[in-house]
Amino acid sequence: MGLSIRAYARHRGVSHVAVKKAIDTGRITALPDGTIDPDTADAQWAQNTLQPRKAAAADKAPATKARVASATPPPSRETPEVATPPLSAGGTSLLQARTVNEVLKAQLNKVELAHRKKELVDRAQAVAHVFKLARIERDAWLNWPARISGQMASALGVDAHQMHVALEAAVREHLIELGELRPRVD
Repeated sequence: MGLSIRAYARHRGVSHVAVKKAIDTGRITALPDGTIDPDTADAQWAQNTLQPRKAAAADKAPATKARVASATPPPSRETPEVATPPLSAGGTSLLQARTVNEVLKAQLNKVELAHRKKELVDRAQAVAHVFKLARIERDAWLNWPARISGQMASALGVDAHQMHVALEAAVREHLIELGELRPRVD
């Protein structure tokens, strides 16, 4: 049997709300009966807390800016894989959660920078442009038999109408085959 949340808060020198929050976020674990083993909880608190609260308040702003600046990768054309630290048995520690948060912030900054440098393409505009180009090419192919069938018929000495019908059928069959290809848009 351990201490109650309020008793552990007095033992730790913090408010009971801070202890409750530590339990809810997984920084410390409570026993099955809802009490807290002070030795285990003290060890978990030390392991899962980035730095003591009083020291953190003094250096909070400069340390945060330094971490963000050091976590920002240099711009490159490749998308980096997010290497997340392994989870501890009791869930994600505060340090691990902050590390993942900083990596995500760095990636968002990288994407925003690429957007500002005009290195990104709007997906909807690209898909619309490709569709428009494909439609223009299809229309050109459909109009080709009407333009060329008379010349081919006279060169081959066959009926112009029969040549036009044969070319149009072949072009439509070819366009149907091309239409079965499905481009992959990721």
